[in-house]
Amino acid sequence: MTTPPLSELAAEFKRLALEFGFDDVGIAGIDLADDEAHLLEWLAAGLHGELHYMQRFGARRARPGAIKTGTVRVLSVRLNYWPSKARAAEAVLADAELGYVSRYALGRDYHRLMRNRLQRLADAIAGKIGPFGHRVFVDTGPVLEKPLARNAGLGWIGKHTNLINARSGSYFFLGEIYTDLELPIDPPASEHCGSCAACIPACPTGAILAPYRLDARRCISYLTIELPGSIPEELRAPIGNRIYGCDDCQLVCPWNKFARMSAVADFEPRNSLDATRLTELFAWSTSDFDERLAGSPIRRIGHGRWLRNIAVALGNSPASAASRAALESRQDHSSALVREHVGWALERQRRG
Repeated sequence: MTTPPLSELAAEFKRLALEFGFDDVGIAGIDLADDEAHLLEWLAAGLHGELHYMQRFGARRARPGAIKTGTVRVLSVRLNYWPSKARAAEAVLADAELGYVSRYALGRDYHRLMRNRLQRLADAIAGKIGPFGHRVFVDTGPVLEKPLARNAGLGWIGKHTNLINARSGSYFFLGEIYTDLELPIDPPASEHCGSCAACIPACPTGAILAPYRLDARRCISYLTIELPGSIPEELRAPIGNRIYGCDDCQLVCPWNKFARMSAVADFEPRNSLDATRLTELFAWSTSDFDERLAGSPIRRIGHGRWLRNIAVALGNSPASAASRAALESRQDHSSALVREHVGWALERQRRG
C-alpha cells in the first residue's frame, strides 16, 4: 500500500473529518512547553481543587509523546453543541423556580459520539495507508486540549480560559487524534479578546481571578459536577438556580453572536431539561434519575449530588410552600450530604 505525500494525507484527514460531521479540524505539533509551565504553576497554587487527576498526570499532560509513544502530531477537531430547540438560557436563569443545566448537557453525552467519529476517521485513513500509530481522545485522557486546539488554528484561549473561534464563538466540544504521522502543521490562532473582559465580572462566584486565570474551586461547573462533597456555604447563594454546570462567562462573550447551532440531533434537550421546575426535578427518585438520564453526561454525578445541587437552588428560589414541602420530603434522606444541603435550603426558605 503506497502512502501519499504528507500534504495530501493531511488534506484527506481534514476532508474526512468534515465529512464525518465535525465542524472544524486542524493539525498541531506537540511542543507545549509554555503551556506546561502555566499548568504546573496553576497546580502548585492549588487552583485545581479536588481535580486530583490533574495533579496525578502533571507535566505528562503537556507532553503528548509521553501519553502515546511516537506521537509527533495532533489532529484537533471541534463539534458545535448549542441546541437549537432549547429555551433561551437567559430566560431560564432569570426564573429562579427553574433549574438551569449547562447547554452542553441537555442531550446525550458527547463522549461516545465524538470518539466513534474520530475512530472512524482514523480507521478510514488506515484503510488508505495501512496501520499507523494513533490514539483517540475526547476529554477522557491527560490532554491539554485547548492549547492543542489553539496551536491547530481552531481558536484562541479567552480570558475565561475557554477556546473561542472567530467564526463560531465558544459553544463546541474538542477531540483529538494523537498520531506518529509527520503531517504539515497548521498556523496557530491569534488572540482577539482585545480589551474586552466581560467574562470576568459575569462569573457569579468570582472564579475568574484575572484574565486567563481560573480558580476551579469557585467555578460553578466544578462545584456542581466535579466536587464530591459539600459545597462551601459562601458559594451556595451565588450559584442561584444553576444545578449542573454554568454558561455565564460564555453567554456574555461578544464572539458568541457568531455561535452556530449544532447539527447533531442527539444534543437537543431531553426530558425538558432546558426549563423544568426545581420542585419537579427534586422529586425524581433514584430510578427516575437513572432511567431519564441514561446516556446523559449528568448521570455520572449520581442521584445524591443531583439532589444536593437542586437543594441549593431551592434554597435560592423565592420562598414558597411548594419549595418548603419539596425540601421537607428529603429531610431524612439517607445521604448526609443531601441532608446538609436540604437543611441549609430550608433555613433560607423559612427566613423568606
